[in-house]
Amino acid sequence: MDTHKSLIGSKKKIVLVAHDNKKEDLIQWARFNRDLLGRHDLYATGTTGSVLEKELRLHVTKLQSGPLGGDQQIGAKIAQGEIDFLIFFWDPLEPHPHDPDVKALLRIAVVWNIPVACNRATADFMVSSTLMGSEYRRQVPDYEGYRERLN
Repeated sequence: MDTHKSLIGSKKKIVLVAHDNKKEDLIQWARFNRDLLGRHDLYATGTTGSVLEKELRLHVTKLQSGPLGGDQQIGAKIAQGEIDFLIFFWDPLEPHPHDPDVKALLRIAVVWNIPVACNRATADFMVSSTLMGSEYRRQVPDYEGYRERLN
């Protein structure tokens, strides 16, 4: 499959999401990385966004709660090139009524080749990368052939 390059600017558009059992972990992580996060545009779903905005005293663009469509909103923004980075502390040990939405969100992040962290260790490695503060040209698959397959 052919690819093209898409520029991720030095100011990233970062989504922060956490399942209920992982919200405190995300909040602690975000507090620790507050200065770094403050240099980027932040997005979050529902309650997570409100809590992060209050805790960090930073603006967070808040979307719907995950089960109410927030995961799909994020996925749409990724597909439209409006999100650069996904940090999603998900709970693999708890069943969630919107598990299919979570799976779809993670799938769309991989389809469009954006960085994804699903736990604190991965998030730590990603934000400490030298690429975090600079521009990055990510390879994006060219899906034109896929789109035209039905024509």
